[in-house]
Amino acid sequence: MADAILTEPHGNWRKLILNRPEKMNAFNADMHAGLVSALDAADADPDCRAVLITGAGRGFCAGQELGPAVMPTPEGPPDLTPAVAAFNAIVRRIRALPMPVIAAVNGVAAGAGANVAFACDIVLAARSARFIQAFARIGLMPDAGGTWFLPRLIGEARARALAMTGEAVGAEQAEAWGMIWKVCDDDALAEQSAALATRLATQPTQAFRLMKQAFEASAGNSLDAQLELEARLQKEAGHSPDYAEGVRAFLEKRPPVFTGKHP
Repeated sequence: MADAILTEPHGNWRKLILNRPEKMNAFNADMHAGLVSALDAADADPDCRAVLITGAGRGFCAGQELGPAVMPTPEGPPDLTPAVAAFNAIVRRIRALPMPVIAAVNGVAAGAGANVAFACDIVLAARSARFIQAFARIGLMPDAGGTWFLPRLIGEARARALAMTGEAVGAEQAEAWGMIWKVCDDDALAEQSAALATRLATQPTQAFRLMKQAFEASAGNSLDAQLELEARLQKEAGHSPDYAEGVRAFLEKRPPVFTGKHP
């Protein structure tokens, strides 16, 4: 049986491929565990400085597979807690990873599959891709962070409407709304997302780590608290070898060579 997650090493970054194309890359237990394991491995690799997540075949991810573990039966309702907890672990791991995480959405991203994409730092999408909060269609509510990400990305009015109607949002509309960063032609998505990962993997990784901390804290911070956090994190950034290299390169009028290492 094929691995549910494929890992492609690309020097100083990794490509993680959701690999159940016959199921539109819907998550089962193997995929849940495999993605967390692949993210852990990227974090543990001192040479890995960016991660790219995409889907095999014609879809990005259809969310949770409607298998026996989540299906109602004549004996009663299922316990959805394990599936929700598994998605929560993925979302938390993506957000905590101390390097840029890019989603290359190559097709439909539905339900929790869409929200896993939104958990990433940068989302690129093929022009034919669609984002669907499909939960209400089967009597559920958004999970995997959907009720947290969507209001912050597109505003509460649009977030509530998409959750309740289950309407699909095309990639171009998603870009116009600020739901994602950029749309690519279908046949250019793989190349453009790889080029972005390659570029980010040569940049100041420790600065990116600190940026992620600051953005994550901003939602719950007052302005004063955020200013204090920025001051503390900027002090840490100023002690990094990459800051010293960046200043030298600026003064010497040459491209910087960042190592991404801790002080």
